[in-house]
Amino acid sequence: MSKIPGPVPNREADLARPRERKGSEAQPVTRGLARPTKIPNGDRTWHPIATRLWDSLKESGQADFYQASDWALAYSLCEDLSYYKHAGKRSGQMLQTIYSAFERLLVAEGDRRRVRIELHEPEPVVQSAAVLAIADYRQDLGLAE
Repeated sequence: MSKIPGPVPNREADLARPRERKGSEAQPVTRGLARPTKIPNGDRTWHPIATRLWDSLKESGQADFYQASDWALAYSLCEDLSYYKHAGKRSGQMLQTIYSAFERLLVAEGDRRRVRIELHEPEPVVQSAAVLAIADYRQDLGLAE
């Protein structure tokens, strides 16, 4: 995914009208097939911060978009981060390089919003009033399962 330069855009829900109606240069999307992926296990010898980041990647919403190559990159970056955290002498440039690479994996919300990916809370399952009334009626009659 190519990074769109500039400030972090507003969430789509915060806009008065959709971006495509604003006359912006909306780029067409080239589509491909997502393939099933198997998330590898993290390395037990990693620094605790690298392990925590790896575990959070597996639980985060952007993982829905990850393919095998994304998991391989994330693994490599966690390995690098672990090495950095274990090192006695640390380089600010190395840390910046690692963090920049994590941006490509859309780890932070701002990174996702720059490429127009927004994660939302799941919609609550709402039962209709009729279904609830029937369930109450069945319970009153002693027919509840």
